[in-house]
Parts: sequence; C-alpha cells; structure tokens
Amino acid sequence: MIETVEHTLKPIYDQYSKILILGTMPSPKSREYGFYYSHPQNRFWRVVSDLYNQKLPVTNDEKTDFLLQNHIALWDVLKSCRIDGADDSSIQNPVANDIGALLKKTNIHAVFTTGTKASALYKRLCTKSADMAAIPLPSTSPANCRHFNYEKLKEAYRVILEYTV
Repeated sequence: MIETVEHTLKPIYDQYSKILILGTMPSPKSREYGFYYSHPQNRFWRVVSDLYNQKLPVTNDEKTDFLLQNHIALWDVLKSCRIDGADDSSIQNPVANDIGALLKKTNIHAVFTTGTKASALYKRLCTKSADMAAIPLPSTSPANCRHFNYEKLKEAYRVILEYTV
C-alpha cells in the first residue's frame, strides 16, 4: 500500500565526519526502531563493522558511537515521498533533504549513496545544491542478496576506508 512518508530520523554527524552515506528513505522497520538500517536482515552494520574490524554495534547508541568514531555521517536523500513499504522502485513525489546545508557545516569530503534509487535521486535532486557528486554503492538490503553476496558487498564498500582512515 503506497503511503506518504516523512523522514523522522535526524542525520548522524559531527565536526569530524569525513564521509556521508545516504540511503533513500528509512524502511518501516528502521522507522519503528528509530535508526538507520535497522531491518534485521539488512547487511549495512555487519559490512561496516567488518571493514573497520570492530564489534557489531547493536543498540542505537552503539551505532551512533560507531559512526562518529569512524568519521561517518549517515542520512537519507529524501525528506518525504510516497512509497509502498520499503520498495524504492515505488517511490513517487520525492522531496529531498537539504544535503547541501549539511555539507556546508561539516568537513565531509565524499558522499556515498546506497543503492540504485538513492544514487539516481541524489543525482537528480541534490548534486547541484550539494555541489558534490556521489559515489554509488550497492544496496545492503536483503532484497539485493542475489546480486551481491556478502563478500562482494563488503568488497564494494571497502572504498569508504580510503576516505575515513
């Protein structure tokens, strides 16, 4: 069922953030848990904790600490849209978050998008105001497992280390 969804999660960043990772819109599970990539089968947290050789963060506080300690900012491209559950292909009437304003008040020097739809929406709605092109990454969603097994996904995300370590 397509519904209008407003983004309810605050961006995670501080003055030491070096990169910004953007999804499209928090999934229903992420909104329920109040944090990004919270669906139990989403592979985001496993991938990044493995890349940084750190313990898998479980609580929202642990996830926030992990991001800030590793100079990663996290947000989403969209402020609102019409969407069917977590199906990015169903997105209609997208309204972008003000990514440019966030970038202006940080030292972020690289933007990454997770998934094809986040990449396309960022390019269409944000590149000009953000004044920074995004580097596309594959989706960590369980729906992307058949295209990107865990090792292939982790290898694709390895590029973030070049900007944060």
